[in-house]
Amino acid sequence: MEVIVAGRVAALATSLVKGQPKDPVDRVRLVPDHGVEGDAHAGPGVRQVSLLPLPSIRRMEAKFGAALGFGRFGENVVVDAPLAGIALGDRILLGDGVVLEVTALGKECHHGCVIRQQTGECIMPVEGVFARVVTGGDVALGATVRVVRPARTQEDPCGM
Repeated sequence: MEVIVAGRVAALATSLVKGQPKDPVDRVRLVPDHGVEGDAHAGPGVRQVSLLPLPSIRRMEAKFGAALGFGRFGENVVVDAPLAGIALGDRILLGDGVVLEVTALGKECHHGCVIRQQTGECIMPVEGVFARVVTGGDVALGATVRVVRPARTQEDPCGM
């Protein structure tokens, strides 16, 4: 496997209610094929965990001249690394054994989004990365993050 991104977990956040900003936390438990334990978006499906790159959040803060805080875009995990080259099927390794599989890039933003109401713009539709939990476990602030691209074979160029 080829490592395409390396960094650290800069922030973690959860919320009990969908459509609201998430609250920063020091640690989360990721449950296989479910998502972040206790988060409103947990459950089966392709968007079990949402991630944003820290540089994108900092860019938005600079643009609006104010600290927006973590969890404001509905993200569960903020990664202190750019995620621009990430692709569907890539694996995100968090800490000592949590494995996520990238299942969606971006999403349609609902216009009732709190951050969109405050700033007129939301980065989750374009820069959000969504994943399902392959291998669960606990993740804390500062945990290592590695994005790896599974090797593709000639017989199976799509990795399926």
